Amino acid sequence: MHLPRTHRPPRPAARGPRARRAAAGLTAAALAATALTSLTAPAAHAGTTGTIGRDGGKDPALMRLLRSMSLQDKAAQLFVLQVYGKSADTTDPADVAANRKLYGVDNAAQVVARYHPGGFIYYANNVDDPRQLAGFSNGIQRAAMAQPLRVPETIATDQEGGIVARVQPPATQSPGSMALAAGRRTGDARALARITGQELRAIGVNQDYAPDADVNVNPANPVIGVRSFGSDPALVSSMVTAQIRGYRAGGVTATAKHFPGHGDTTTDSHTGVPRIGHTRAQWEKLDLPPFRAAIAAGAEAIMTAHIIVPALDPSEDPATLSRPILTGILRDQLHYKGLIVTDALDMQGVRTKYGDERIPVLALKAGADVLLKPPADASGNGVFARQLAAVVNAVDTGEISRERLDASVYRVLALKQKRGLFRDPYADTSRIGGTVGTRAHLAAAQRAADRTTTLVKDDAGLLPLKAGPRKALVAGWGAATTAGIAAGIGEHGAATTVRSTGLSPTQAQIDDALAAAKDQDLVVAVTNRAWDVSTEPGHQGPGQMNLVKALVATGKPVVVIAVRDPYDIAYFPEAATYLATYSYTTEALRSAVKTLFGENPPHGKLPVAIPTRDDPGTALYPFGHGLTYRQRNG
Repeated sequence: MHLPRTHRPPRPAARGPRARRAAAGLTAAALAATALTSLTAPAAHAGTTGTIGRDGGKDPALMRLLRSMSLQDKAAQLFVLQVYGKSADTTDPADVAANRKLYGVDNAAQVVARYHPGGFIYYANNVDDPRQLAGFSNGIQRAAMAQPLRVPETIATDQEGGIVARVQPPATQSPGSMALAAGRRTGDARALARITGQELRAIGVNQDYAPDADVNVNPANPVIGVRSFGSDPALVSSMVTAQIRGYRAGGVTATAKHFPGHGDTTTDSHTGVPRIGHTRAQWEKLDLPPFRAAIAAGAEAIMTAHIIVPALDPSEDPATLSRPILTGILRDQLHYKGLIVTDALDMQGVRTKYGDERIPVLALKAGADVLLKPPADASGNGVFARQLAAVVNAVDTGEISRERLDASVYRVLALKQKRGLFRDPYADTSRIGGTVGTRAHLAAAQRAADRTTTLVKDDAGLLPLKAGPRKALVAGWGAATTAGIAAGIGEHGAATTVRSTGLSPTQAQIDDALAAAKDQDLVVAVTNRAWDVSTEPGHQGPGQMNLVKALVATGKPVVVIAVRDPYDIAYFPEAATYLATYSYTTEALRSAVKTLFGENPPHGKLPVAIPTRDDPGTALYPFGHGLTYRQRNG
């Protein structure tokens, strides 16, 4: 495919004999890169990371490129960096200041020119809209292709769907993992992953750090929760398989995470060091199956977890730095041949035991290939340059063999080749309007969301409601969420009042909501992880639980809608009517309102068990529970 001229990297004109001789005097690196631009065949099998060639099963052109690279070039290819700004050449003073602290340069284009990293990761603060993001991506790739080696960049993001989506509307918002699992349709999981992949690729993103393959068996998990497909390994495995195939069909690299399994922890690895107490047998039964399924589905990348699993590595190193886990289990026992990506290296879970400059060296020695998001030090200065130097020094001194380094670099280059980046790394901006947030994509997301809403409880027989005049109060978490639900209820004839109370309602906010409820015909209470009742620092506290209990005590008809974790009902069992949506996307809220009024009869089934508050071993509602209106009506 030939790029439109405006998408090609600028090429200086050769003027006169000296310039022509210089242009003719191609280096070995340039020759290797030129050869790569002619590669068009995909890898022979989805589970491998390169085409089959004559060089020990490796692609000859990739091997020529690899041999042309300096040691620092190779080490830099293993890093995926975060940058600030919304364009590759940003001059915004705040962005420039942040980038200078991290990398000593102003913007992403200058980072590419100085360091030649393997890739970049987008966060929400990099995103305005699809066209802007495509321009950002193309600017990064132009900078890369202007370098002597002409190696394109991996551009990645976390677009899991549901509560984790860096690219917001007008891009299509997929239901999150637990929501899709509530719908029990692998076809929806695959179709929405394909749509997400197509839209990401249209804006220049070629790797998605999804799907989540963790089995969430701990209702108090502070970091996974609804990002998981659920608590049943077989259900999670089927959904992970579907999404890996969907992302690949959409043109992006899927990344199953977080190996060896982050689903049973009460510690957030962003802020602490989680410890998983599973025995080896428990791990093989609960945590392993989705990753085994991911490998069987041809997963091209797997992300590590910053968790300690003594049953798998008694040294108590976090899995990201554990050779017994990454090499001994993932490579040798599971025969995984794809890319191993670390979780972000700025997370506390990986920084507690070792210094920042040792972490990338230890991760590579453990078996990792890609080093994601180097941190800043205590003063806010980036440590990437020191981490890069540490990797180079480890190879120079023999701590890491050159063969080991080359193996990881080859995997990185082979995946870029497989995604077609050497052939065409650019986003075609003319196709954005026909790909991103189209009517067909949005309709598919809404249909899938409609199949996920779960009616957990309706003891009072309150639902479905009849449309018509009534007064309704919508109170609880999230200004946008409560307003969105209120707007939907208003479309069915109600006069609505809204009281947004946040994650931790104060007593004054609760009293205000109670006063507003006095003359209402209906109360809708919206909760977001109301189960997090701890008063310890970093927790939400009992405010949401107290709000719901107080509203129920008024005697008004109350519908509780949990817009994140479904476990909230255990903390106010006196609530008679309870819906779970698993996320607060526009589609999820629209589905919930339609369910309230019988326009979307509930289809969802719990992908987890909801335990009682006082006895986590006893299920208040079992896995697979979910009412229909026919069941409710007897």
